Amino acid sequence: MKVKTHLNALLVAAAAATILACGSPEKSEKTSETMMEESQEEARFGGLALYTLRDAMSEDPTGTLQKVADAGYAYVEAAGYENGKFYGMEPVEFKEYLESLGMKAVSSHMGMVTLENVDQLIEDTKAAGITYFVIPVPPMGMFTFGPDGMGMKGTPEELVSILNTLGKKCSEAGLELLYHNHDFEFMENENGVILADYILENTDPAEVNFQMDLYWVTKAGAKANDYFAKYPGRIKAWHVKDMNSEGQFAPVGTGLINFSQILAEKEKAGMEVYFVEQDQTFDLDPLEAIKISHDGLKTFGFE
Repeated sequence: MKVKTHLNALLVAAAAATILACGSPEKSEKTSETMMEESQEEARFGGLALYTLRDAMSEDPTGTLQKVADAGYAYVEAAGYENGKFYGMEPVEFKEYLESLGMKAVSSHMGMVTLENVDQLIEDTKAAGITYFVIPVPPMGMFTFGPDGMGMKGTPEELVSILNTLGKKCSEAGLELLYHNHDFEFMENENGVILADYILENTDPAEVNFQMDLYWVTKAGAKANDYFAKYPGRIKAWHVKDMNSEGQFAPVGTGLINFSQILAEKEKAGMEVYFVEQDQTFDLDPLEAIKISHDGLKTFGFE
């Protein structure tokens, strides 16, 4: 708190000196308030997957986004699109509100996509200023969840055919299609096929790539760095969340995952953006969890 107060005092003093140099407050191009806002924006870094705050975003989207900005995040990934709106806001309204906070939306999970509605979803995604159109699970009824965990019905060939079709549409519209993994994509199916490998080997890098969830890769017993080496440039986005000793989700920096080792290979991976995410925060308030994770990012060298 003392450091922040001292920084604020320095900024105010600098602003005052600028005003005096210009001769009058009216002639100053930047007020102390403007300089403070710019300093805060420059200090922000990294992204947040808003799925972490899904309950708060449902109750108070604008107020929650303000808290995300206050926590130090520079950009977000949406997970709340319905009836042509992002969290109840028209796409352009969503974009402009984020801009007013010094943030932007760069990605959105679009699990509701079908071959029938994809054109409308692409149009709204573009209007919101979003770049990455993310398929969070096998779409169009293929995803399964039960006592044995997550999985997929249908064949890898069918999934890849859908991804290729959606990827081509996104590419033609100037968007990038990414597939987001859980654990089952890194485990052999009944035919000995590892779905993550099958997707990456049977899709065009110009149209379909990966958003790698680092927790779920670890949970599956796979290694992110091995995939960076095997499929360089294909892992465009990351979900950064930690794993505690019991295998549960944990804030970044409080668990067992060696993010420094993973981050060292970011260029090989092709990583362009990353997002803190924590599916469940248990007894910890999600807003507190995202603050802990943001501090944790710094310890590993994320920028």
